[in-house]
Amino acid sequence: MRIEWINQGMTMSASSSDSGLSRRSFMKTGAVAGGGLVLGFFLPGAGRFANAQQPPATVHQPNAFLRITPDNRVTVQVNRLEFGQGVQTSLPMLIAEELEADWSLVDGALAPAGDQYKDPLFGIQITGGSGSVAHSFIQYREIGARARMMLVAAAAEQWQVPADQIKTVKSTLIGPAGQRATYGSLADAAMKQPVPATVKLKDPKDFTLIGKPVKRLDARAKSTGKQQFGMDFKAPDSKVAVVARPPVFGAKVAKFDASKAKAIKGVIDVLEVKTDRGGSGVVVIADGYWPAKSGREALAIDWDTSGVEKVSSDKQLGEYKALAQKPGNPARKADISKLAGAAKKISAVYEFPYLAHAPMEPLNCVVDLRKDGCTVWAGSQFQTVDQGAIAATAGLKPEQVTLNTMMAGGGFGRRAVPTSDYLVEAVNIAKVWQAAGHKEPIKVVWSREDDIKGGYYRPSHVHRADIGIDAKGEIVAWDHVIVGQSIITGTPFEAVMMKDGVDSTMVEGMGKPYDVPLNLSVHNVKANVPVLWWRSVGSTHTAFVMETLIDEAAHAAKMDPVAYRRKLMGEEGKRHMAALDLAVAKSGYGKKALPKGQAYGLAVHDSFNTVIAYVVVASIKNGQPKLLKVTAGVHCNTAVNPLTIEAQIQGAALMGLGMTLPGAAITLKDGVVEQQNFSDYTVARMTDMPKIDVHIVPSNDPPTGMGEPGLPPLAPAFANALFKLTGKRLRKLPFDLASAQA
Repeated sequence: MRIEWINQGMTMSASSSDSGLSRRSFMKTGAVAGGGLVLGFFLPGAGRFANAQQPPATVHQPNAFLRITPDNRVTVQVNRLEFGQGVQTSLPMLIAEELEADWSLVDGALAPAGDQYKDPLFGIQITGGSGSVAHSFIQYREIGARARMMLVAAAAEQWQVPADQIKTVKSTLIGPAGQRATYGSLADAAMKQPVPATVKLKDPKDFTLIGKPVKRLDARAKSTGKQQFGMDFKAPDSKVAVVARPPVFGAKVAKFDASKAKAIKGVIDVLEVKTDRGGSGVVVIADGYWPAKSGREALAIDWDTSGVEKVSSDKQLGEYKALAQKPGNPARKADISKLAGAAKKISAVYEFPYLAHAPMEPLNCVVDLRKDGCTVWAGSQFQTVDQGAIAATAGLKPEQVTLNTMMAGGGFGRRAVPTSDYLVEAVNIAKVWQAAGHKEPIKVVWSREDDIKGGYYRPSHVHRADIGIDAKGEIVAWDHVIVGQSIITGTPFEAVMMKDGVDSTMVEGMGKPYDVPLNLSVHNVKANVPVLWWRSVGSTHTAFVMETLIDEAAHAAKMDPVAYRRKLMGEEGKRHMAALDLAVAKSGYGKKALPKGQAYGLAVHDSFNTVIAYVVVASIKNGQPKLLKVTAGVHCNTAVNPLTIEAQIQGAALMGLGMTLPGAAITLKDGVVEQQNFSDYTVARMTDMPKIDVHIVPSNDPPTGMGEPGLPPLAPAFANALFKLTGKRLRKLPFDLASAQA
């Protein structure tokens, strides 16, 4: 079974838009200050997660997708969050391609929360599910194509020539008699033209930008230190708020003494405030971060933890293992009657810990709450969802909330929380601040420690697998149970993503594309630990289990792991095989002998409709596993910007490597998270970085996601290489060679 909510993606044709978005979906905006052409877009009432309580679709002047100004510059509004994945370049490329714009005159800008910026598939404004380019591939191109036709129509009218005799090249219109005009000079006239009902998009063979390695529009600002992230932003007169949150999730303040905190210079006020999961905390508000932090450290707080569950990881692991021995809610049924009589058997239990997102830029936001509205600046992955949550908390209508999207330093899912936890908390702070007689905007800052200790987390899981293999090496029965918390239960996504008690995110990545009799069930456990999607969601654990077990089965069958995978892959495995073959061919696997002490390992996995195959080279140095080289085969259909894809693979592979390193685990004791910073929660560092070669399978099919798929197959490929070096099978993350099974 695969997760459907994201993997379906957009299935529109890449060559024609006639079956795509209707003319009613596009609109010109009203008068434009300074003149120019502004073209907006909205999706009336569509989307799987569209919320009836959200405001109706409207387009206002600042909220258009595309603006061409008289100075000939083209500004593309990016309806996603840019947090390192390169979308602020890739999406403008799509419009510029069909617009025939001069790329040197194109800018990208992050759009605020707005109905018109909702994802065409989901019906909410979201940066997630690796859907930014995949879901907007047709949408953005159509906007560019329509704008180009309107410019051509304006030129035809001015020059009194047929429109089909006008060419467009690099933001210039050229008439049949040699007439020339820039887009900027005709933008006002184009604005008066009707929006074309239909447009024909370019044939891929005519692309001049798509598929080419284009350098990022935000590279200069970031490399020169001029880029403003959310943490850099300050509203006029804003004050800084730091919160003492309960040590156990959902606990409350019993009593507190703020006298020492209030004595610190710069501290303005100390107030009790609501926190996530029904808890409460104490906020210190000051003139700056340092006095606010110092004030928090000076607080004396007694916590009431009597009414909340206190999870301890060791106890939880034991309970999960016991539960894994019992069948859960069926997710996939198969005949496993041949298991008992199989010639060979594999029995395995896998362990996966909680993981923190730990983005380089911790959470932050600025809230300016007024009686008639609220303005927020935040690096949100869930703009319209957060807009609604802010409005509900503030007692306002969604249209009274302006949510400005700020550039963010990573997120990996932490900025896409169905409860909008940190934004709701910030609005609650603004409310108690105002109730105490203050009026300035509030900037809420999470420290690294707040972020790592404060959740949400990738859930911990236990897998139990029993596999039967016959004398010919065929897998004749596979019984599998997964135990863990559901990330969907209790969220607005539950109605779509939970079926018969099975959280679809928990089982995504299991089975496909292998033709094996997999009997799969799950136990959804409740625990007082906030859980959330983490880059590549369920595939963070299912890929490791699948690809190490398939590798183990190949060795049991005495077959080469590549040949064994090829044998098991059915018709739907064509893209998997193409990616794997490419990675194998480029890596030297099977042809080039490695020095003594090194070994190849491989894995292939698809998530978000993209297939990634890794062939890695590993060794053991000073008793610790060392990843030396990664060769990637990528099948993402059309590669919109190969440079971005290469960067995504490099980043995702390194994050996947981080899962294997000692210390990459969040543990709890008596309900308290035991880690608090990079000193005791491991992430991969520059010294861990292997050489990574990226190769892309050629394709003209509509693009699939790239933000997450590069992560899942790294750890199993690494583990499979270590098996060749040690003869031991690693059954848990992070790696622990001492406990590995021979």
